[in-house]
This record gives sequence, structure tokens and C-alpha cells, in this order.
Amino acid sequence: MLCTIFVQTQYMALLALAIGIFLLIKGGDWLMRAAVALSIRFSIPKIVIGMTVVSFATSAPELIVSVQSALGGHPDLALGNVVGSNIANLGFVLAIIIIISPINVTSSFYKTDWPMMIFASLLFYFFLVSDNQLVAYEGSILFVLLILFLGYLIKYQKEAVLDEAPENDEALETSKTVSFLLLGGFSLWLGSETLIKGAVSLAQNLGVSERIISVSIVSLGTSIPELSASIIAIINKEKAISLGNLIGSNIFNILAVMGITAMIHPVEVQDTGLLSNDIWWMLGISLLILPLVFFPKAARLGWTDGLILLIVYIIFIFPLFL
Repeated sequence: MLCTIFVQTQYMALLALAIGIFLLIKGGDWLMRAAVALSIRFSIPKIVIGMTVVSFATSAPELIVSVQSALGGHPDLALGNVVGSNIANLGFVLAIIIIISPINVTSSFYKTDWPMMIFASLLFYFFLVSDNQLVAYEGSILFVLLILFLGYLIKYQKEAVLDEAPENDEALETSKTVSFLLLGGFSLWLGSETLIKGAVSLAQNLGVSERIISVSIVSLGTSIPELSASIIAIINKEKAISLGNLIGSNIFNILAVMGITAMIHPVEVQDTGLLSNDIWWMLGISLLILPLVFFPKAARLGWTDGLILLIVYIIFIFPLFL
């Protein structure tokens, strides 16, 4: 009887996680449609739309989960979500993409994207390790750094920025725009609430910390949109998948998601495994990308690189549940 109740409780927690992730994905999509439509209606340049409106909208699931987690007294979910997402973006999403189809790497990778990702990751680490928390002024520094970075990209790398802009730039009717805004906002709120409750319940049922559920299941779930969009683009033989897109997502996760979260509410490290293990994996896999770009073939990531990244990701995930 107790075993049956335990299994049913686990299933309910997993169902809550799945529903929460689905609502977050749909909410982010609806919010992006509304945001792009509003930007076009007010004649905001496509470059600005690509780097600000779309970037913020696609990061909305991570942002709302982190803010709600911090406010609800689950800071490890907030931190683990970002750290785990950054690991999953490179070790899982990028790995699957380049196993399916190799990608060419542009010079902006080693001139701008990768150095900025490493700098943001190290700054994030030093803020956390100094006093085991991320507070408002540190969040402000991260967010200001993001604004400066976006300004640099818009001014000096317009061609790369245009790749981030939406291809479907038709304005929507006002009623549709309002509907997407309301649906998106409500879905993000409901999805984050459902996902957080499911994650906390699953952690309690399995007897593991919230940090472990966050850096594994939750973070992988919030990385699904990037993976599905990339695979669809490959199948449809659309524009080339840019490594900069995923690295940009990692930069945004740290500077925007954690920056804004810390400005709203301090985020304290409760499970020390985040600093002694997880964040080192995030830094390690971020550093690993550079040599993989140049070896065995320069400026290209192929299936062998993808296998290496996927193996590293599995080595990170598997011991968490032992």
C-alpha cells in the first residue's frame, strides 16, 4: 500500500513537471509573438527586436522559474535552473545538433561570444563563492553588463545580430496581440508554479535535494525549446544553426535571468554541491568548447565533437542520482 502511494506520488510529481514545462514553452512562444508584434507596430528596428525583445521572450521560462523559486524560498531551484540550463545547452542541445548536422563556426565565436560567456560565468562564480549568495547590487552589475554587451553587439556586429531577428515579421491584429500577451503571461505564471511544486515534490519523494532535480530535470526541460527549434531548422534546411545562438542563451541566463532574480530577491546557496560540483561542470564544458572548435577541424563542429559533449553531459548527470 505504501509502495503504491509512493509510486503514485512520484507519477503526480513527474506529471506536474511535464505540465509545467509544457506551459512554460507555450507561454514563452505566445509572449514572443506578442512582443515581436508590438515591436513591429511601434517601428522598433529589427536589430533591436532580435537582440532584446526576442532574447528576453525566449528566456522568459528560465526567468520566471528562477524569480518564483527565489521568492518561494527555493533558491537552489533558481540557481540550479540556470547552471543546469547552461550545461544542458552545450552538453546536450549543442551535442545533439552537431551529431545530426555539423555546423561552421564564425569568427565572432572566439572574438566576442565565447570570451563573454567565460567572463560572465567566472563573474557569476566569484559573486557566489564570496559569500554563498547573489544579492541585489551583484545582480545589478550582471544586468548592466548585459546592457553594455547588447549595445556593443548592436553597434559593431549588426550582421550577427540580424541572424537573431525573427524571420516572420508580419504585424498581428491588436486583439491577437493582446490575447497572446495574456495567454503568455498566464501560462508562464501557471507553468512556473506547477513546475516548482512538481520539482519540490519529486525531490522529497526521491530523497534528493532540490538542487539535483533543478540542474538535471528542470534545466533540461527549459532547454527543450532551443533543441526542438534547432532540429526543425535542420530538417527544413533553413538558415544555418549558429553556435553563437546557444552561447548567447548561456550569457543571457547568467546576466539577465540571475541578474534580474537577484535584484528582486537575494539568492542564497543552500546545497554546497552547487559550488563544489555543478558550477565547475558549467565552467568546464564552457572551456571545452574552444578546443573542440579548432580540433580536429578548424572552425567546424562535427559528430565526434557532439559525442564528446554528450559523454561529458552523461558523466555529469549520472552520479547526481547515485
